[in-house]
Amino acid sequence: MTRERARRLRCDVVTVIRDGVVLASAERGGRPSTPAHREQLADIDAAEDFLRAYHDAHPASGSLADRLAEVRAEIARSGTYRHTAAELAYGARVALRDSGWCTSGVPWRRLKVRDLRGIRNAPAVAEECFEHLRLATHGGKIQPLVTVFAPDAPYRPGPRIWNEQVVRYAGYESADGTVLGDARYTGFTAAAQRLGWKPPTQRSKFDHLPLVVETASEGPQVFTLPRDVVHEVPLEHPELPWFVELGLRWHTVPLISNMRLLIGGISYPAAPFNTWFVGTEIGTRGLADENAYGVTRTVAARLGLDTRSERSLWRDRAIVEINRAVLFSFDSARVTVTDHHTEALHRLAWLRAGPRNGVHRPAFTLAKQAAHRARHGSPPCFEERAGRS
Repeated sequence: MTRERARRLRCDVVTVIRDGVVLASAERGGRPSTPAHREQLADIDAAEDFLRAYHDAHPASGSLADRLAEVRAEIARSGTYRHTAAELAYGARVALRDSGWCTSGVPWRRLKVRDLRGIRNAPAVAEECFEHLRLATHGGKIQPLVTVFAPDAPYRPGPRIWNEQVVRYAGYESADGTVLGDARYTGFTAAAQRLGWKPPTQRSKFDHLPLVVETASEGPQVFTLPRDVVHEVPLEHPELPWFVELGLRWHTVPLISNMRLLIGGISYPAAPFNTWFVGTEIGTRGLADENAYGVTRTVAARLGLDTRSERSLWRDRAIVEINRAVLFSFDSARVTVTDHHTEALHRLAWLRAGPRNGVHRPAFTLAKQAAHRARHGSPPCFEERAGRS
């Protein structure tokens, strides 16, 4: 190919890419090109596996043969198909049950699924994420929910949410390398500022990061969380009066927002879901971890522990007290929370029940780039690039 010809292709062809996969390729002003179209066809095998599983679980739902014929015809015509509301709810429930985030006591069979597949623009996605938080908080009696936004379709990708969870705390890195706030999110915090987010004038350890929603047509957009949607619990200890002086707190709803929901060959890139917190997710991973808030050494010092040698197990003793404070504070505030021992037993019982059959089971999945984006704010989900990929 001559250099001039390559230049013409770069000028005349636009390729839309997300997470390293060709989403659509089209001539400017023209129809999509064939290779990208093949990339986006719904997986018929996955669709058929899912529909058979759904009809096995719901024998009164009608003729499987008729539904399979309908879906095959729809895929042949448009490259995709639409789940019924009942199919969507079943797929989301099974995906949550098998995700590893389904904490003990979650009534997954009765899990409420908010069907918002008609929503794909960034402001509406953000507003419904905030409404999800309001509904899930439920006065402290946390309500597990799944909200499903528009799916990917040929040449019409669904929205993406950058944040790992809808509520996360900013991390401000100083020139000397010290961090105010959650050190896991220094990169995301800086990226949000580049996108136009303005932190509070008086910065604190627990400033809420904005929600970042990206669509192919709008690019990444930032939305400040309304104060009324975030319920937080100040942390205190049942036996250590000084613990409250540390000024620690945590939000009550773990609303996971950057995982992709796969159901029967259809991909829902924005399907935020929540159950409730396991105490160690807050105490150990959030507050104690040196890569997050890193309060372990401070707590150990207040406990009078010998921190000169790891052999004293001062970290273990301090982390136990941090986790005790989390459970005590959530229980005192009457907010649903569970402990890691209960969850370990629950998970073991689930594993002993045997493997779930089927290679195309509904699932929540996390791409490496999505995980990276949630911490570092890059790369963008969509980019228009000249030339073929």
